[in-house]
Amino acid sequence: MPMTRAPANLMDVRRLLLAHLDVDPETSRPQDLEPAEVGIVADASHRGGYHCGSDRVVPGDYSVVESTRDSSGLTLDASGLDIGTFSVTSAGRTHNLRSLSLWFVQQCVAGTADTRDIREIIYSPDGKTVRRWDRLGKRSTGDSSHLWHTHFSFFRDSTKAGRDQTPLFRRYLSEIGLISPPDMEDDMSEKAENEIHQVYTGLFYGGNSMGRAVDPDGTGPAKASNSIVTKLDYLMARLDDVASGVTTLSGKDWTDEPAIVAGVLAGLSPQRLAEALATAGLTPEAIAAAVPPDIARKVVDELTLRLSS
Repeated sequence: MPMTRAPANLMDVRRLLLAHLDVDPETSRPQDLEPAEVGIVADASHRGGYHCGSDRVVPGDYSVVESTRDSSGLTLDASGLDIGTFSVTSAGRTHNLRSLSLWFVQQCVAGTADTRDIREIIYSPDGKTVRRWDRLGKRSTGDSSHLWHTHFSFFRDSTKAGRDQTPLFRRYLSEIGLISPPDMEDDMSEKAENEIHQVYTGLFYGGNSMGRAVDPDGTGPAKASNSIVTKLDYLMARLDDVASGVTTLSGKDWTDEPAIVAGVLAGLSPQRLAEALATAGLTPEAIAAAVPPDIARKVVDELTLRLSS
């Protein structure tokens, strides 16, 4: 029979907290966070809420129906975490369940990225009143059991996805001085390596975001690509063609219309000439009609010759 289970990502959080807040694992002490004080799955008689999976939720269960993040993520996994009382001294300061709760609520209110999966926190700031921070703004308090434990609800879709929730809790342990801060140098190195790889790929191989592909050498051996190198080769080839054309025309008499016509035609292959004329809707006769009569015949003869070759 299917039963509510503790998901791996919340078990990771549980292990992390016990590793640093259960100071003496061999002895049960009031100041330590004991294993029995860090709960994920509700007891067998409990029904409804984030400590229950799909086998124990109830009709209209708030942990399912109030957000599509919950309804779409409902599985047998529980999606709640309880943390009990503890007291630990670090860097000359004492930290306990009250200060932990306030720190996490402050992070949620600030909207830090690593809190985006937290639906609610039910806690007591002073051991006398119970408050609830609710991302959806539905509720503001809870029952009296939260005077001695703090409850975290995680949107069920994040639990279904197995999203790592330890970074936020590591950040807390780091800020109170129990563990070292994350190695930002390693994180930046990984990011830099990824960016360098993307630049390298775009430079030599192209990609989906690099625009249209070009053929750098026409009928030559090079393959069409949209890499930066290929586009530079293509551009240089076109510039070489332009330079060659300019060199050819530089010795021409620019008042000599026949020479200009011959120079222009010399730079056009039959295929390109035919394509250009077809696109413009021009026949050799139509072009001849648009130029001076004394060179019209030469244009017609030359165009006819090229189109028939």
